[in-house]
Amino acid sequence: MGKLKTYQAANKRFKFSKSGTIMKKHAGQDHFNAREPGKVTRAKRRRNRVANVDLRKIRSMLPYA
Repeated sequence: MGKLKTYQAANKRFKFSKSGTIMKKHAGQDHFNAREPGKVTRAKRRRNRVANVDLRKIRSMLPYA
């Protein structure tokens, strides 16, 4: 068996915290932000935890993470 390839799309979207939790960015932060309250905009700057349902799929896409 050879090396496993990392899915580069997943590699760019997901980051691992030091405790091993997979984090992602909030959606909808590219444009149309003027209509949202500042509280929402500030909240979207923070990383968000990935749902437990998706963990197995993401770990298979990132074999060396």
